[in-house]
This record gives sequence, C-alpha cells and structure tokens, in this order.
Amino acid sequence: MDARGLRALVCVLVVLGCSIALVPSVSAAVVADAGTGSPVLQEEPAESDQDDGALNESEQADEDDPDDGQDEDEEPDESARLDDAKEVHIDVFLHENGSATFVVDYRFDNDSAGNWETLRDDVEANPDEYADRERSDWNEILVEGENKTGREMEISNVGVETDTSSAPRNLGHVEFTFQWSSFAHVELNRIEAGDALAGFTLVDDTTLQLFWPESYAVREVDPSPDDPPDNSIFWDGDGTEFTDEQPWIVLIENGSPADEPVEPEQSPSMPWLAVGGALALLALAGTVGWLIRHRAGDGGTPTATPPAETPPAPNGSTDDAGQPNGPPAELLSNEERVLRLLEEHGGRIKQQEVVSELEWTEAKTSQVVSGLREDGEIEVFRIGRENVLSLPDDE
Repeated sequence: MDARGLRALVCVLVVLGCSIALVPSVSAAVVADAGTGSPVLQEEPAESDQDDGALNESEQADEDDPDDGQDEDEEPDESARLDDAKEVHIDVFLHENGSATFVVDYRFDNDSAGNWETLRDDVEANPDEYADRERSDWNEILVEGENKTGREMEISNVGVETDTSSAPRNLGHVEFTFQWSSFAHVELNRIEAGDALAGFTLVDDTTLQLFWPESYAVREVDPSPDDPPDNSIFWDGDGTEFTDEQPWIVLIENGSPADEPVEPEQSPSMPWLAVGGALALLALAGTVGWLIRHRAGDGGTPTATPPAETPPAPNGSTDDAGQPNGPPAELLSNEERVLRLLEEHGGRIKQQEVVSELEWTEAKTSQVVSGLREDGEIEVFRIGRENVLSLPDDE
C-alpha cells in the first residue's frame, strides 16, 4: 500500500474512532435530557396546584369568617354604650314594708341624633337583653348587701324604656325600673335604709336621690345631703364619696313614738283640773262680793278689794313688768305652745330649737308644725339645711 492509501486508511480509522467516542456522550445527553426535563416541567404545575389549593383554603376561611380581624372596628355592645352616658340619675322610692323601687336613668346628649337614635332603636329591639344586663350589674351590689345585712334580698320586675326631653337641654333617656325586696330594715315605726348599698360607689356624673312615704320624717342621715330638695335626700357623685357605713338614713313615722310620755292635755285627769280651777275662781268671786256687801251693811265705805296676787305660772310668758301673760304651758295645746314660743322669740325660730326647748321628738315637732302651716298659722322656709318657723306677715 502506498503512502496515499495509508493516509486514507488512517483518516478513516480516526473518523471511525471519533464517531465511536461521541455516540455514548450524545446518548447519555439525550437520556439525561429525557430523565430530567419532563419531571421538572411536571413538578412546576404540581407546585402551582398546591399553592392554589392553599390559597383557596385561605380564601375559603376568609369567606367563612368575614368579620375576622374587624372586631375592633365594630360598634360596642349595649353595656359599653350605656357606659357612655353623660349622666346617670338613680331614684330610690322606699316603701313601708322595707322594699324599694329603683329608677335608673341613663342620660345621653341628643345633639348628634344618629348615635342616640341607634342606641334607642337597639334598646327597643332588644329590651330583654338590656334588662338582663342591668339586673346582673345590680345583683353584684345586692350580694354584697346581703352579706353585710344578713337579709335575704331579690331584684325583680326589671323593665326598660326609652324617652327624650328638651329641658333644660336635649337629652335621650334609657330608663330601667326594678323592685328590690328587703332593701330597708323596718321595726315598728322606724325605717333604716342604705346598708344594702354596701357595694355601691357613687362615681362622678352619677346622682342618688331617696324618697320615702309621706307619713315618715327623717331622723338621721349620713353623709350630709347635697342641696336636698323638699321631702327627699339627694347626693351628687361629683362632691360625695360614700364610706363603708354610708349612705345611711333613719325615718320615723309621724306622730308620737311608742315610748313617748303622754302630754298633759291628753291625760284623762285634765278635765277635772279645769273644773277645779273654775270652781276656785267662783269661790273667790263670791268671797269678794260678800266682803263688799258686808262692809256696805256696816255703814262703811265699800272699798275695792285688791285682787289676790297670783304666782307666775310655770313656763308661762310674762309681760314687760314681769307679770304672767297667759295661762301656764301645761294648759296649752301643742299648737299654742309652738305659737307662744314663736312670740317669745320675736316671731321667728328654728324648728330644731322648738325640739330642744319643748323637749319633743323631731317627729312630733314635724307633725305639729305641718298642722300649723296647713292652717296658715305659721310659715316655714329653709336657711341652709334647717327649717325656720315664722309668724305670717300682717300684709
């Protein structure tokens, strides 16, 4: 074989060797592409499906709970909105059997009509829910009152109403009423109240006012009332804080208490005293007449017999010369004794001084004074926290 043929053979062998060497690499590359390319393409949709599924579950959870994360933006419930009241006024009407009727008035500014109307509509639509909440709040105070007093108590007949008023300013009212049994302690003609409110705090913008039956008068009250209206006791939370033993009020039924001694004019022996006094005066007049006639019969000049000196009546008033002026006190009625005391003090006296000077109870004094005022015999007005009696002006 010549050189040209030898080169040709070498070239063929080189080409063949290269082909043999390249074929496995190409096959491996093809196999590698076939084993890795398709699964990767398949995995991507799988991951997408999984993400979509998780997203769908989250979206489904959001659809199931649309208010999740928005509770703080919702309107507060009825209890919280009642706490937004500008004022709270509590009236307590005491009864002779020891129970009390409560009227709790939550007052709201009615200037922004939308807020008040929303609350009003909600109360009118759900009165039982509001009543149950109010009952629950007062039951907590009741339990503390039971523990302190030992009396069994109950709150019942809870109701709620809404209203509006225009004077002195526009107000909306949510008003609760209920009965509190055994609220006060009753013994004979005495009512003691306030101990059931052992767990009650009179906060700012809250007022408490107590009323009682007309036949009773106040004997004790603690703490001192704030500008009390007639026939009631009023405390304002802006200036009053109750201690552990407050509030406290003692009422006595008008009239003489059971242990008060009978006044002389009520004694059955008084008519005989009056008859005896009249007979004594007749006897004195007869004696004077006999003396005058006897002296005239003797030719003497009849002279006027000086009247017998009468000792000053005990507790009786006297004129400027110190002479007795009017009958003694034991022969006067209760009303006359008060009128005489007024005259002795220049026509004006504090009711508490009448109690002290006549040694009467406050209940009896109040009863006598009330009768005189109704008859127009005296006038009664207040200076500070005291009643002052005065004789009416001539005009």
